[in-house]
Amino acid sequence: MGWSHGCYKLAQVKPTIVLLEDEPDIANLVTHHLEHAGFAVHTCSAGDSVVSWARANSPALFILDVMVPGLSGFDVCRRVREDRTLAKVPIIFLTAKAGESDRVRGLELGADDYISKPFSPRELVARVRAVLRRFEQPVSANITTPDFSLDSDAVTLTVRGKVVDVTATEFRLLHFLASHPGKAFTRDQVLDAVWRDLAFVTPRSVDVYIRRLREKVENDPEDPRYLKTVRGVGYKFEAAP
Repeated sequence: MGWSHGCYKLAQVKPTIVLLEDEPDIANLVTHHLEHAGFAVHTCSAGDSVVSWARANSPALFILDVMVPGLSGFDVCRRVREDRTLAKVPIIFLTAKAGESDRVRGLELGADDYISKPFSPRELVARVRAVLRRFEQPVSANITTPDFSLDSDAVTLTVRGKVVDVTATEFRLLHFLASHPGKAFTRDQVLDAVWRDLAFVTPRSVDVYIRRLREKVENDPEDPRYLKTVRGVGYKFEAAP
């Protein structure tokens, strides 16, 4: 099978992972380990065709390189998060752009994990499984505040009467904090509770997700009503009066 700047399908077994990677050796290595772990892989060597294919095929997860022909991985991530049919699909970056600013940018765009090259294929598979488990593990009670509500069955966030797209990671983080009103948590405690077995995520990631959630639920993200910073500790959820 030849290599092209489009996409080709390697398997029809579910769940399917979309891999955006323009280096054939890396694509083959990732594909081999993911297929051995029980996934199907649909590989794209350029970013332009990823979203249109995904709309038609409902993948379980995206793995995106950043520096690829056509749309960059960052651009693809942005388009996925803006697409109502794909917005909740988890995204992992797998890229040589290893700087802190690149990682923060990826998380701010809505990624669920960020892996730097060079990488361990076994670690990649473990992190794929960990992200998918986070999506499969339901939270229990619904939560309602004067400004927003969390529906645990549908995994939806409604803010002032309007359904707002939210990733599973964002949903679990907001639900966790809102389930413990008034209690301050350190970043490490939040990581343990929300990310669980995903021990590769850094405490800085919590800051990025809190910022994203404030932009979605707060009237004024710069002066938050609900998601409060506790100096020297971490964060807490302030219950409505």
